[in-house]
Amino acid sequence: MNETIAAISSGMTASGIGIIRISGPEAFAVLKRIYRSPLEAGEQDKNPQGRDQAALSPVDTWKKNTVHYGYIYDGPERIDECLVLYLPGPHTYTTEDTAEIDCHGGPYVMRRILETALKNGARLAEPGEFTKQAFLGGRIDLTEAEAVMDVIGARSEDALKSSMRQLAGSVRRSITDIRVKIMDELAYIEAALDDPEHYDLTGYPEQLSRKLQPIRQRLQQMSRSFAEGRIIREGIATVILGRPNAGKSSLLNALSGTDRAIVTDIEGTTRDVLEETVRIGGLSLRLMDTAGIRDTENAVEKIGVNRALESAEEADLILAVIDSSRPLDDNDREILRMIRGRRAIVLLNKSDLNEEAVTEDMVRQEMKTPDNGQEEIHIVHISAKNSEGIDELGKIIRSMFLDGRIHMNEEVMLTNARHKEAVDRAIHSLELVGQSIDNGMPEDFFSIDLMDAYRELGSVIGEEIDDDLANTIFSKFCMGK
Repeated sequence: MNETIAAISSGMTASGIGIIRISGPEAFAVLKRIYRSPLEAGEQDKNPQGRDQAALSPVDTWKKNTVHYGYIYDGPERIDECLVLYLPGPHTYTTEDTAEIDCHGGPYVMRRILETALKNGARLAEPGEFTKQAFLGGRIDLTEAEAVMDVIGARSEDALKSSMRQLAGSVRRSITDIRVKIMDELAYIEAALDDPEHYDLTGYPEQLSRKLQPIRQRLQQMSRSFAEGRIIREGIATVILGRPNAGKSSLLNALSGTDRAIVTDIEGTTRDVLEETVRIGGLSLRLMDTAGIRDTENAVEKIGVNRALESAEEADLILAVIDSSRPLDDNDREILRMIRGRRAIVLLNKSDLNEEAVTEDMVRQEMKTPDNGQEEIHIVHISAKNSEGIDELGKIIRSMFLDGRIHMNEEVMLTNARHKEAVDRAIHSLELVGQSIDNGMPEDFFSIDLMDAYRELGSVIGEEIDDDLANTIFSKFCMGK
């Protein structure tokens, strides 16, 4: 029998409204012990000896899916006035009886109401336990459950749209459709092996090969979508590189709209990697401002330079900031050589000074390679101090990462590494089936790898998943969801 759980489902900061959720077979019994209607509260005031509050409670007479005004009591003490949502299962988020208490949004009063619910029969919910119950109750599959946290954590419009499509079942529908096709072939092979008189396998390997080809292509397309899907979900890991005083910290401040980084005329002010999440071009950038790139004998600054170079190696995007008012030096040239062949944008900063010591042609000349000549280079004139050129920068970033690759109305896009790994394993299993067909192996060999592909895809939606993995997934959820 499932336990009745309770948790605070709103943020633990001062706000207009706080929400305490109670769900499980004894949810309404717990509610009856702590809730009183205005009428009951008045009777309690007139009768200090008290009456049987459970008998007086009108909860049993409430119509389903209704909202009621009243008070939460801890014994004789009134804690707060509230609205209570009365939501009998199975048509609830968890599929179980659920009561939601909307109270004043103070952290202390929310904790008191939660503690009162726990004293009266509920257990404190574990992280993600409400959503886990929705999954176990069959209301959502595992991809939809994971999409819940993606919606909460969405940092951009594209991320929200992608998460909402997954929450609406886009991944589940595609995976389920493919699994049905694989199971049809498994069933046919098993039937033919058990009853060869009525099922003819002549020419079947060739037929199976033709049927599996579009399935593999569909899965490969899903796998390829992960590169852009990860960027939409997690943001673009972006590193700002430049020599000291090129304007890197000013750029970080301009993009974030805050004085996040210290800006001075003293070289080497930034010693460590500063991180900030910003939105530009409709995308989320996990922006890292780094120490100025230069040869230095200062031990601390040298550590900062090394960290900057390490961050650049792992970045999705590099913003190379060049002070266009000063001639290129060896540090600038080293940075331009470093970003060859990388997703990078050269920012000619301090355009507001009207002192163009560095031109686009100079940058392109420095970035030529002996073997390939001049590759495509994105160059933007900006003034980080005055926030000029930021809109153009956003358009270029979007075109580099999304335009021509991702259309937000596409049916399926993988954003979760777990999904991609399972899909890749399924693709591998189907490729093994193809090899068995090419090698003329018996049909029962096909079944082994077809079943492996079926199971791998089942793990995406949660139909083939062990308890440990499920617990790990839901443990990453926030409390109360």
